[in-house]
Amino acid sequence: MSLRYALLALLTVEPMTGYDLAKRFESSVAFVWHAPDSQIYPELRKMAKEALLEAEEISWGPNGKKTQYRITSEGRDAFRQWMNTPLEYSRERDPVHLKAAYLEWAEPSAARQHMQAHIDYHTMRRAQWTGMIAELRGATNEMLNKRLAATPEQDRRRTLEYKIFTYEGLIARAETEIEWGKQGLRLIDSFPAPQQGT
Repeated sequence: MSLRYALLALLTVEPMTGYDLAKRFESSVAFVWHAPDSQIYPELRKMAKEALLEAEEISWGPNGKKTQYRITSEGRDAFRQWMNTPLEYSRERDPVHLKAAYLEWAEPSAARQHMQAHIDYHTMRRAQWTGMIAELRGATNEMLNKRLAATPEQDRRRTLEYKIFTYEGLIARAETEIEWGKQGLRLIDSFPAPQQGT
């Protein structure tokens, strides 16, 4: 359900086509909420049917047409209501930590690969989030610049700092996972090699 609110958040800046939304999604919201195009387009149509968005055909190229979506007042109200509603936390579904609980079944080399892949993934994500903070602080993020241009001056710092705060939290989480992965490598190496046939 959060996909629709991620889309509404993007549309509070300006009207966009589905294609533009998918591109903006990939370069901003996707850092905190993954959704493929195959989910984005149906959700946009559904939101238009529910009057959260207005859909308008616009010219695209010499002969083409595209649908542009604009948030309605009902859409803004729905987004504001969602933002003011406490989150319900979902139960854990964490295959990495599930697998870690049973690493005794893995060959030591495979167990090391699992932990190293975990470290590599979170190192890559940490670098992405650090880059995003640099974009935000350096005023080089196109979507944020558009959002700030449409935001009253007295609210701009708050808008910027909440985005940075979000990425700082993701970086802290990544660093915890990197350290946990390194701890896993040390644990694996602390055990003697298993006997053949066991």
